Amino acid sequence: MTTPSTSSAGNEHPDGTEHQGSVASRVQEKLASDIPYGIVVAAAWSWRVLLIITMSAVAVWLLSHVSLLVIPLLIAALLATLLQPAHRLLLKLKFPPVLSSLTLTVILVLVVAALLTLAGQQLAVGFATMQASVSRGIRDFIALVESWGLSFEQLDYQALLDDAVSALQANSGAILSGALGFGSTATNIGAGIVLALFALIFFLKDGPKIWNFLLNFVPKKHRRAIDGAGYAGWGALGSYVRVQIFVAFVDAVGIGVGAWLLGVPLAMPLGVLVFLGSFVPIVGAVLTGAVAVLLALVANGWVNALLMLGVVLLVQQLESNVLQPFVMGAAVNLHPLAVFLAVSAGVATLGLVGAVFAVPVMAFINDFVKYLSRKPWLDDPDPEPAHYPPDLDPDSVPEQPA
Repeated sequence: MTTPSTSSAGNEHPDGTEHQGSVASRVQEKLASDIPYGIVVAAAWSWRVLLIITMSAVAVWLLSHVSLLVIPLLIAALLATLLQPAHRLLLKLKFPPVLSSLTLTVILVLVVAALLTLAGQQLAVGFATMQASVSRGIRDFIALVESWGLSFEQLDYQALLDDAVSALQANSGAILSGALGFGSTATNIGAGIVLALFALIFFLKDGPKIWNFLLNFVPKKHRRAIDGAGYAGWGALGSYVRVQIFVAFVDAVGIGVGAWLLGVPLAMPLGVLVFLGSFVPIVGAVLTGAVAVLLALVANGWVNALLMLGVVLLVQQLESNVLQPFVMGAAVNLHPLAVFLAVSAGVATLGLVGAVFAVPVMAFINDFVKYLSRKPWLDDPDPEPAHYPPDLDPDSVPEQPA
């Protein structure tokens, strides 16, 4: 018969480590029993979420320092998704890939240059036409102020001019620095345009090869999933760009034609401005609409401005109630709240650039994640990445059941 002391001694290591281990385990169990399960789960989630936020902040900070490289590449990717159907058509017509890419890039440059030239000519003519209207508006404003008992005759215009000259001389250093900064910005924009066009040519010509190279950095067992998800996101990106161009065109035509019918000057440049502003969701429509109403107010008065406001509201209601739900919703399944939050986050992090690219990136991520959640690659045991032929549109590939 074994005594308690003998039993205890037999279960204990000579150096006491086993006894210490049992005490530590009992202490851990006691602590675990005292901490609610919800707190344990929340703590586990907290450090992981903090790590993700930290890494995301570091990534945004790094990207902001190479924005001259990243932004042209993003623009080239968006343009490549837009021109990809035309590129496939030219390939079917036996165009060499290099010639097809160069042809489409040259056509794109010519179209953009023609639009900008036409808008510039209209601006020159419109400003000449507006000069009389603006002068009349200023005279009416002065007459209105003088009817309130104020007089502009008491102003010493020479003193005001001298003060303005003195202010310019005192801030000449800041003005020169601003001019140099503008010159540097213009140089960066020019370099970015050249880089975007150069990248666009190779995205069209060697897009599948570039994607195959990137897949080499993915573990072999995950390549099938990432490959399919990448093509799904790319298809969503292309759908977004094409539909967004259609929506921007409808907005530009609606507001531009409305301004022309109401006799608002600069109708053509205003349409171009609305077209460009439509690529900034929510914010762009509000700003360009305000510019249209302001032009009508300055040129033609309050009644014309109210009519222009009605046109702007009508076009924006058409976009929000018809085009966005039925056209954009069918191409990119994003909730309006998700769009608003994405644009807000983009503005907060990267300013105007973030607002422009927030929704396309969100559309890519949305279809990328949805493809991964469906897991269609599990029906095919081959782990190697499968790529669509160059003449096959990834959007036309039917979805496999999960």
